[in-house]
Amino acid sequence: MSFYVIIRGPLGCGKSTIAERLSKELNAEHISVDHILDEHDLTNDKEEGYISQRSFKKANEMIVPKAKEYLNHGTPMIFDGNFYWKSQIEDLIEKLNFPHYVFTLKAPLEVCIERDRNRNKPHGEIAARVVYNKTTEFDYGTLIDISKPLNEAIKEIISYLP
Repeated sequence: MSFYVIIRGPLGCGKSTIAERLSKELNAEHISVDHILDEHDLTNDKEEGYISQRSFKKANEMIVPKAKEYLNHGTPMIFDGNFYWKSQIEDLIEKLNFPHYVFTLKAPLEVCIERDRNRNKPHGEIAARVVYNKTTEFDYGTLIDISKPLNEAIKEIISYLP
């Protein structure tokens, strides 16, 4: 069955780790929106001090053809990213007319800062705070408490999927 999952949340909350593990568990393809933004130099166009909605929609345009290919062949897709503009989520959903599930990962700011600090290449506390503030302005989809161990969060997400 074709479906896709959007994993969204603040910097350092475990999005990529969860998306990678989910893609293995579900035999799905994984696309990191943050990597697409970096690879295609889409991070410089700013809006309100953040990467612009326009840049995120351009990233969506880039990932949709590949995603449709996989989905049309029955392979699930996992997308992860901050998704801090509601318009970006809605644009992706509009472009990918398949069953979908959106999960917002929730954790205290201190947890996100600590997880970022423990990365090979941390983004830093200021970046973590800025992205946290923007990402947590709204909730979308199913909320997942990820202040608990990531394995528990992954099991919870899978429980919502077909």
